[in-house]
Amino acid sequence: MLLQINNLKTYFYQDQTPVKAVDGVSLGLEKGEVLGLVGESGSGKSTVGLSILRLIDPPGNIAGGEIIFDGQDLLRLDDSAMQKIRGAKISMIFQTPFTALNPVYTIGDQIVEAIRFHQKLPKKAAQQRAIEMLSLVQIKNPARRLGEYPHQFSGGMQQRVMLAMALSCNSKLLIADEPTTALDVTVQGEIIKLLNDLKEKLGLSIILITHDFSVAAELCSRIAVMYAGKIVEQGALADVVLRPQDGYTQKLIAAVPRMR
Repeated sequence: MLLQINNLKTYFYQDQTPVKAVDGVSLGLEKGEVLGLVGESGSGKSTVGLSILRLIDPPGNIAGGEIIFDGQDLLRLDDSAMQKIRGAKISMIFQTPFTALNPVYTIGDQIVEAIRFHQKLPKKAAQQRAIEMLSLVQIKNPARRLGEYPHQFSGGMQQRVMLAMALSCNSKLLIADEPTTALDVTVQGEIIKLLNDLKEKLGLSIILITHDFSVAAELCSRIAVMYAGKIVEQGALADVVLRPQDGYTQKLIAAVPRMR
C-alpha cells in the first residue's frame, strides 16, 4: 500500500466553532493505482488532497488521523522533512494552471528551479531534464519552448507544463485536482489520455479529484464518493457506477450528461 489515510479530520475554525471540511476520512491507494475522489464543490475532496501535502493554512488545521505514505506518517514529520516530500515524492496539479505558474519567469526557469531544488543537479543537467519532461508530456519543440512564458501557452499546454514540473523529480504519487475542468472537451480528452499514458510509462499512482463521474470513469480503477466531509461510498469503478448503493452517489451518476 503506497498511501493509507486513517480517520483524517481537517477543520476550519470560525469563532471557535469548527467547520468539518474533512470529517473522519479513511482511504487507501495501491502502487500504480488511480483512485477517483468524486463529489460536488464543497464536499471536502480538495481539502483531502491539500491535507496529504500538509498545505492547510490557518484558520484550517489537521485535527486528527494518520496519513501513512510509503511507510511513514506524514503528520508526524517536521516541516523540513515534509518539504523534501512535496514536489519530490508527492506532487499536485490544479484546475487553473495559469495561477500556479509565475507569469514573469519562463517555463524553463520554473521547471529547472524545481529540479535543482529537489535533485541538486547542475543547471545544464537540470535544463536537459526539463527538456525531457516537456517531451514526455508531448509538448513539441521542447528546447525552444523552455524559453517561453506561461501566457504563450494555451490552457491545455499549461496543464501539460504543470504535469512536466510535477513529475520532473520522479514523484510516486500525483494528486490531480480537477485537472480538466477549465479545458474544452477535446483538450480534456487529451489530458486524460496523457495521464493514462504517464501512469503506464512511469508506474505512477494518481488521486484524481473531480466532480465529474464521466472524467473519473475514463481514468480510475476505483472510486470514493465524498459528501459533507465524509466518504459515503467507495469501491471498484464498475461496482460504484453500475450498482451505486448510496442515494447521493445515485444522484451524481444521474447528473452525468448522456448522448441521445
